[in-house]
Amino acid sequence: MEVSPTEICYQGSKYPHKLGASVLDTLLENGVEIPYSCRAGVCQSCVMRCDTGELPANCQTGLKDTLCSQGYFLACQCKPEEKLSVTLPNDLGMFGHATVVEKTLLSANICGLKLLSFLPLDYHAGQFINLRNAEGCIRSYSLASLPAQQEYLELHIRRHPDGEMSSWLFDEIQPGDLLDLQGPNGQCFYISDNPEQTLLLIGTGTGLAPLLGIVRDALYSGHTGPIYLYHGSGSLEGLYHQEILEQLAKRHENFSYQQCLSAGIGKQPVPLEGLLEKWPGRADEIAFERHIDLNNTQIYLCGAPAMVKAAQRRAFLAGAELALIHADPFLTRAD
Repeated sequence: MEVSPTEICYQGSKYPHKLGASVLDTLLENGVEIPYSCRAGVCQSCVMRCDTGELPANCQTGLKDTLCSQGYFLACQCKPEEKLSVTLPNDLGMFGHATVVEKTLLSANICGLKLLSFLPLDYHAGQFINLRNAEGCIRSYSLASLPAQQEYLELHIRRHPDGEMSSWLFDEIQPGDLLDLQGPNGQCFYISDNPEQTLLLIGTGTGLAPLLGIVRDALYSGHTGPIYLYHGSGSLEGLYHQEILEQLAKRHENFSYQQCLSAGIGKQPVPLEGLLEKWPGRADEIAFERHIDLNNTQIYLCGAPAMVKAAQRRAFLAGAELALIHADPFLTRAD
């Protein structure tokens, strides 16, 4: 990568910048630690503020207009062609506070958190918020709650091996504790302009959280078209909230729900006899086998990035319009 005459100024130091590199790349290569996670411009963990210099196009995509006007940008997406002076944002307009009101174990490696925000949060079910701990670690979690019916924010947290944030939330956070939060963010939510349209939702792991929120929103809004939810996991412990979803299916004739088990992938041994009839395989494969023509179908894909990417392509080839495919891949630093 060619070295450009530009530089990034941060906290009184100047760092040489390479053409085509992002601000995040430059700072990390020089040993400067700033918050970041997905590096894809989705989670907004790496938001910074530009004090001097001209920001390139597209590095403010997804940020609120009020933040853009103050010079906030996504460090992972900002590839400047001239000198920039940048700082970490202050909390004004970025982070608020919430109290943990309930913590429950949803499965062996998934816990549920219910938070009460100090200030009203204007959000759509299915969007995500960022949580921050005392060490400055920031991670994104999708909202399963429905603002019209629930005063609290509902999150599903999967414990990741050596995960700094998930381990903290699992092991240390308790009801009554305070959390920093930012958001809402994301475009994966129910759109009510066509209530007779078919909705197809496919998720893996805690990708169920935003999908549950979207289903709740659609049913609450009086959606009359068929709603199909496929939730998959590589192990039995990753399949959770079955009773809640089955109750929804009983109360609403237009909603159907299918758990899907990719046998042999998880650590837990799975007896196959009679099981795959109930849990028949990979969620995306089963969904596309059952739904061949996706014309005029609103599609929501949440969870493992590989599944989301493959399902996006398959949905498009099956006739779905790109504008009707909503994707929320759960990207991590490793991804």
